[in-house]
Amino acid sequence: MYMKIHETKEGKIVAACDKELVGRILEDGKIYLDLDTCRSFYVGKLSTREELKKALENFVSANLVGKNTVAVALEGGFAQESDVIYINTTPHVQLYKI
Repeated sequence: MYMKIHETKEGKIVAACDKELVGRILEDGKIYLDLDTCRSFYVGKLSTREELKKALENFVSANLVGKNTVAVALEGGFAQESDVIYINTTPHVQLYKI
C-alpha cells in the first residue's frame, strides 16, 4: 500500500491506499473518487501494515482506500465497520480526531 503523511499546523493527515488502486477512478453513482488526479495526495512511499498502523496512532485526519488499507484501521481499532463506506466493492474510510 502507499502512504503519505501530510504535516499541517493542526497535526498529521494520513493518506493511504492499496497500491493497485492508484490511477483508478472509483464511482458508484453517488460517490466519485479520482485516484488518478489525487495520486499525489496518496502516493508517498510503499508502506507495510505495521508502518500504517504506527502512523494511525498519531493523526488528526486519515483518508484510507482499499481492502488492505482499511483492514489495518479496522484491525487496529482505529475505525469500526460502520465507519466504512463502499464505492462499489472498494472500502473507503475517513477518520477525524476532534
